[in-house]
Amino acid sequence: MPNKHPYTTLISAANLLPNAQLENWVIIDCRHDLSAPEAGRAAYDAGHIPGARFAHLDHDLSGTKQAAAGGFKGRHPLPEQDALIATLRHLGINDDTQVVAYDAHGGMYAARLWWLLRSIGHASIAVLDGGLAAWEALGQTLSTEAPTSAEGNICAKPTLVASVDADDVLKNLTNPQRTLVDARAPDRFRGENETIDPVGGHIPGAKNRFFKDNLQADGRFKPGHQLHEEFSNIISASQTAVMQCGSGVTACHNLLALEIAGLHGAALYPGSWSEWCADAGRPVATGA
Repeated sequence: MPNKHPYTTLISAANLLPNAQLENWVIIDCRHDLSAPEAGRAAYDAGHIPGARFAHLDHDLSGTKQAAAGGFKGRHPLPEQDALIATLRHLGINDDTQVVAYDAHGGMYAARLWWLLRSIGHASIAVLDGGLAAWEALGQTLSTEAPTSAEGNICAKPTLVASVDADDVLKNLTNPQRTLVDARAPDRFRGENETIDPVGGHIPGAKNRFFKDNLQADGRFKPGHQLHEEFSNIISASQTAVMQCGSGVTACHNLLALEIAGLHGAALYPGSWSEWCADAGRPVATGA
């Protein structure tokens, strides 16, 4: 039976604890390191929330970097829907599963899985607020045992999200209808200290909202009313906002924060800066 009251944005460690071993709950460890891609799996093997499965950002939560037509779609392009469904089924996820995603990075990778599940119409997905640290703060031990599970039966349903492509963003430059919000650190947004992508700067007209600004000092998300106030100073209407970042990952963190704030309908630009700057014909802005 589907959960009558599913968690659809965040779940606290205290609320996860009594449910973690339920048959229709699946916990996914999404830890990752952009500079050391296998570090997340190593961390999972060293200790994870008991019963949690592991999803790799590059292999499970992203598609191939070359599109069928040969175009570069960014460092972490969205997986093809059939491939995503296959991955989620392999993780034991059913249509009625409550999924909980966590990492050790303030939710920056877990939010990607949150968005991907919503993209196929699965609303029962929440990010563990405070991540692994919040779980350990309850005095809970970690496990090194990798669970086995039966193949899931999740199927695609009408999407709960919106997305735009590079052409949409380019057209918006000449006829602005949407507010573009970049989730990268302010120095990278300004075009300084760029070490990941070959070009520094940002898409002209974009505003900067560093994803870490969604968090409190303890790594948990700020309250919804505070996020509402802060985002309302950046966007005039969430339905016309587009979230982007370097490769479509931390932009999902801003999208999750918007949902927590009750500001629904913003879209994701999956290719983000890594796709945008790969075409020398697209304009680039620097500075604040």
